[in-house]
Amino acid sequence: MADKEISQAVIGRLPRYFRYLGDLKEKGVERISSQELSDIMKVTASQIRQDFNNFGGFGQQGYGYNVNYLYDEISKILGIDKQHSLVIIGAGHLGKAIAGYTNFTRRGFVFKGAFDCNPELYGTKIRDVEVRPVDEMEDFVRKNQIEIAVLTIPKDQAVPMAHKLAECGIKAIWNFAHVDLEVPNNIQVENVHLSDSLMKLSYNINRYENT
Repeated sequence: MADKEISQAVIGRLPRYFRYLGDLKEKGVERISSQELSDIMKVTASQIRQDFNNFGGFGQQGYGYNVNYLYDEISKILGIDKQHSLVIIGAGHLGKAIAGYTNFTRRGFVFKGAFDCNPELYGTKIRDVEVRPVDEMEDFVRKNQIEIAVLTIPKDQAVPMAHKLAECGIKAIWNFAHVDLEVPNNIQVENVHLSDSLMKLSYNINRYENT
């Protein structure tokens, strides 16, 4: 399985499977068939089976899927069965909102530091984490073995910041700046363009109104 290239479409569905399975666990559901999961998630049963077969299948014919087992296995595949340390670069409204989302901690993402270039924010706290000058970021990332950097800064600052992060050993960047980043291949980048989502929503509204 390690040598098999998994499509981004399949990877993109895994967090949704994980979320629904978590809800089923909380409700005390012990097993579920692909058809029952299909009815809940509005994904075809054949698609569910194909997705899971990329990782070994997990189910038994005539039995379906053990919810707890499947939840744990997807957790391992997503790498959230262990903790990941992260820092936020940009302690404005968006940075504060992301840092304050406690569900990240439940998923194993541990908020370790916040950095900004605004002196008025230095010493203020976000969830008991002190905002530091951005000049201290590189040393902090190295000393604390930070894996993930969250960028909530203007796009003209994001590109040079990504280069600095690459130099100090960051493994991944969650990029909210409205610019695509060029970093070494060993650094994973997830671009989040909020306006793109709104434009897609606008398109669907427009399409619905014109049908």
